[in-house]
Amino acid sequence: MTRAPSPRAPSSRAAPPRAIRLAALALAALTLAGCSNTIDRLAAVGETPKVKPIENPTLDPRYQPVSMPMPARAKVDFAPNSLWRTGARAFFKDQRAQRVGDILTVLIEIDDTAKVDNATKRTRNNTEGASASSLLGYETKLSQVLPEALDPTSLVDLKSDSLTDGSGAIDRKEKINLRVAAVVTQSLPNGNLVIQGTQEVRVNYEVRELYVQGVVRREDIKSDNTIKHDQIAEARIVYGGRGTLSDIQRPRYGQEIFDILYPF
Repeated sequence: MTRAPSPRAPSSRAAPPRAIRLAALALAALTLAGCSNTIDRLAAVGETPKVKPIENPTLDPRYQPVSMPMPARAKVDFAPNSLWRTGARAFFKDQRAQRVGDILTVLIEIDDTAKVDNATKRTRNNTEGASASSLLGYETKLSQVLPEALDPTSLVDLKSDSLTDGSGAIDRKEKINLRVAAVVTQSLPNGNLVIQGTQEVRVNYEVRELYVQGVVRREDIKSDNTIKHDQIAEARIVYGGRGTLSDIQRPRYGQEIFDILYPF
């Protein structure tokens, strides 16, 4: 008589799930990265920070060539027996921005103060009364319909009070003093120039952004090739930032949604 083989008992040490193995690998990678950074910092104790050598920026994999609007190529004409090319810039020629692709400096000097106080108050009282002391004799039948004590001389007595008291105040002060270089992107048929300029400055983990766009007259551009922001028509000036500090100052998405949907 042969005995059937007994099933093998499951091992007490089961293989860890895949998620646990991945988490362990990630933790090990972070630990190694932290150790590498610590080793590098220890190796640089007592030494001055090193500056990167000058390299060809076009060899960087992230390099992208700049494409900007440029004026149409003009025909080059050389005057006979002259060293100067017709239409070329010279010491005695106006150096202010005139054509597409030229650069000018925008001076942004905003010192704005606004203060508004507003108060509203409204009061309303309403009182209404109704009785049926003599209603073709039917007032005597009311006690049969409403068995409770009923006074036909005072059937309805309504009174309502309404009070609205609101106040609002605005006290705003803004002061911005910036300079940004803009590029002429378009020359309109009437001679006006469309300009646009952007500037980004990164300090640690915060990027400050400045954006300027609008339409200017050639006559408003000063001899030093600058123009004030209040001389720009259809001006669009945006100054802000993005990064760690801006993210902390911004309310959370849940709070914004709650403020929109909360009815009170």
